[in-house]
Amino acid sequence: MPTILPEIRDFLALRRIALVGTSRDPKDLSRVLFREMCARGYDMVPVNPAADGQLEDKKCFARVQDIQPPVEGALVMTSSRGTKQVVQDCAEAGIRSVWLHRGAGPGSVTPEAVEFCREHEIHVVEGLCPFMFLSHTQFVHRLHGLVLKLTGSYPREIRRAA
Repeated sequence: MPTILPEIRDFLALRRIALVGTSRDPKDLSRVLFREMCARGYDMVPVNPAADGQLEDKKCFARVQDIQPPVEGALVMTSSRGTKQVVQDCAEAGIRSVWLHRGAGPGSVTPEAVEFCREHEIHVVEGLCPFMFLSHTQFVHRLHGLVLKLTGSYPREIRRAA
């Protein structure tokens, strides 16, 4: 089942979010998104087992299970190879909302990770980029959303079954 707009709004309503796969490269999209979400008032927590110490002046964690105090959700920007382990880590950490990022290319989404989330009652946003859904975002992100609308791939405003 494709992601619907209420699921996206629910995720973006969370305030403390781990960004799993925060790059050590300050020019990487993950870091740009991290900074943007911090600027919008989100309490973002970087997660990268290869980073040592801090990223963006915030303590960086190796795994979501290590984060204290815990986060409400996880934005996953890893390669698809590691996604299933990340969602398993999220389940172990008690995280009930996950966004599997996809910009250009496959991103973090895998059928196995999505199935795991659904089987473990983790709300999952399958693909897409949060930039498209943040208000007053840059033109390129609005253009991405417009292209998805024109191709019929933009998330729909459908009510979830109770």
